[in-house]
Order: sequence, then structure tokens, then C-alpha cells
Amino acid sequence: MNYSRRQFVRTLFIASQAPLLGRLAYGDIATGAGDKNALHFLVIGDWGRLGRPDQHQVATQMAETAQSLGAAFVISAGDNFYEDGVESATDPQWKESFENVYRAPSLQTPWYVILGNHDYHGNCQAQLDYATTHPRWVMPARYYTQTRSFGSSSAVDFVFIDTSPMVKSYRKEDKIEHPKLRENVLTQDVPTQLQWLEETLAGSKADWKIVVGHHPIYSGGMHGDQPELIQQVLPLLQKYNVQAYFCGHDHDLQHLKAGKIDLFVSGGGSEHRPSHEVAQSQFDKSSSGFMAISLRKDELLVRVID
Repeated sequence: MNYSRRQFVRTLFIASQAPLLGRLAYGDIATGAGDKNALHFLVIGDWGRLGRPDQHQVATQMAETAQSLGAAFVISAGDNFYEDGVESATDPQWKESFENVYRAPSLQTPWYVILGNHDYHGNCQAQLDYATTHPRWVMPARYYTQTRSFGSSSAVDFVFIDTSPMVKSYRKEDKIEHPKLRENVLTQDVPTQLQWLEETLAGSKADWKIVVGHHPIYSGGMHGDQPELIQQVLPLLQKYNVQAYFCGHDHDLQHLKAGKIDLFVSGGGSEHRPSHEVAQSQFDKSSSGFMAISLRKDELLVRVID
């Protein structure tokens, strides 16, 4: 991997109304807004709590950042509705946890969405059904790709995967967190998804390849490392030169490294839990928040915002 040409990644922690731990201050986000050669977007996970406890505050910061940057879209890394997903495409939670919270004009952009384990507690199909009548909610399948062009000749392939069916403990009769979780994950064909993932990454010709899943690969958060992803997903990311993996699940904000792959945990959408450094850690913060990304031909700039 040639980091000197197109794979330089920077991580900045930005505290609301406070100086950045580094060279830039919060207000400097606006300096990227006029850069037509960059692709700007936000990443948030683990958010749907009827507007509480921190969800509204995070949404306010997201709106301000999206406005300043000119964010083109939002990525949701799963656990979209707590505690037990939604039951239908007309469930009241669509308004209470999504439409009424992320209502700022700057957030009326496409939301590229995946499922988390709490979404598997409910009706997963309902989230796909909602997407057919609400264009802002983009979820054509449980796993899918989106390609974005930017600058004069650059492109990025976003590969969205469905990690809950990969977690073996969710499939065990004697160890389940919710009755519907096991029932729902057992309907999913993990080998087929992994084959699709490899074929998709192998066929990508984009300058950047970014994979998004719900569960972390490595993590210093409450849930820790996910062995199944270390064994099944990480080797594919390494084999096909994926530059970055974004996820949620742990309710914190982290940047980790696995060789040359940058791993980002953005699971502070509405709640935070303790986190700590592990061998792969570059940065960790026990805080609610999200990430704002500016992607250029030779740089991925990740701003971690509380």
C-alpha cells in the first residue's frame, strides 16, 4: 500500500466549543467547505433513543458540522433503534428517533444505513421497507455498495456489510441477548455474504475502498474485539488493500490500526460508555459524538467531534 500517494489518514479530536487537540480549532472545519476536490460526509452509530439522553445534542453538532462542511451524506453504522429495533415501516420510532431529531436542513441528505444487533431484535425487513418510500433512508439490502466520485478523477467504493449474523454468540441457544436476535440471524447466510464481500473488494477499481460494519474488529470499548471479524473480515480487508473500516457497537469514539488499515469506532450517537487503550489504539474517547470525514485523492481526514 502506497501511503505517499493516496492513503494518508489523519485523525483529529474536536470538542464542541473548545480547542482541538492539535493544530486546528473547531471553527476550522469551515475551511474545507469550499474544497470541490473533497468528499465530505458524517459517520454516526448507535443513536435511536427517542431523542435522549445525548441524541439531540449530538444531532445539533451534526447539523452545524454538516452545514459548515457541506456534507454530502451521512453513514449510519447500525443500532438505529433502541432497544428492540422497529416493528414496521410506520413504527412511531421513525418519527420519534429519526425524523424529528435529524430534521435540520443540512441533514436532509442521503443516509446510508446498515443494521446493528439491536435492529435484529425487531423487524429488519421494516427498515428496508421504509427505504422504498423515504429517499433519505438508503438501504437497498442488508449488505450493498455505493460508489462516489469526487475531484477531477477520484472515486471511492463504500462497502456496507451486515456483521450481526457473523457473531457466533448470537446464534447459540444458551447465550442470547434477545429472543428475536437468534431467530433473525439464523435466517442469514454468512458464507454467501463473505463470498460477496471478497468478490466486491476484488473487483473494485476505486482509489479508495472503505468498508462499514456494525461491530468493531479491534476495540478498547466495553464489547472489545470481535473474533469472528478478526478471522473472517480483516484478512479480506488486508488482501484487497482496504484503507479504512468504520463501525459502531461500542458506545465511544476510537481510532485504531490493524497494520496499514485504519479502524474507526463511531458508536457515540446517543450514549457513551467507558473505553480504554489497547494495543491497536491511536485514539480513544469515552464520549457521545460522531465523525466528520473529508476525503481527497491523497488524504482521508477524520474529525472526531463530541
